[in-house]
Amino acid sequence: MQPECRFVKDLAQTFYYAAAAIAALGAFLTYVWNSRRERAKWLFQLYEKFYEVQTYKKMRELFDCDANSAEVQSAVQKEETDFTDYLNFFELVCCLVRKRQIRKMDVLDVFQYYLSRLKRHKSVAEYISTHGFEHLDRFLKEQSFE
Repeated sequence: MQPECRFVKDLAQTFYYAAAAIAALGAFLTYVWNSRRERAKWLFQLYEKFYEVQTYKKMRELFDCDANSAEVQSAVQKEETDFTDYLNFFELVCCLVRKRQIRKMDVLDVFQYYLSRLKRHKSVAEYISTHGFEHLDRFLKEQSFE
């Protein structure tokens, strides 16, 4: 093979590898950007569902009281639908964290206060750990709310 042909072949091969590397980098950056956007979309939808729709307002107000209050203990004993729906919401959130659809840090930024309310009521924490809320239970046990 002539030196000029070999040079052209080597140059073309180098260009091909550089273009492939740039394309791979572009694909990776697109993936990262889309993942962030998707996580933000999930978090925004959860925020809307929790804070802007009235579904969980009663429970938010109930848990925003002194630790181990009689009202909270009554809701736990009666296993009210609003109570279990509230826990199921947080079970879903914690499941999404575990599946890496949203980040734990983002969940804490948005829901830390109300998650800490669940943990500080003994009867609620016990109910969570004994009634099939595995993701929520694990998440709460990992956190040290101040």
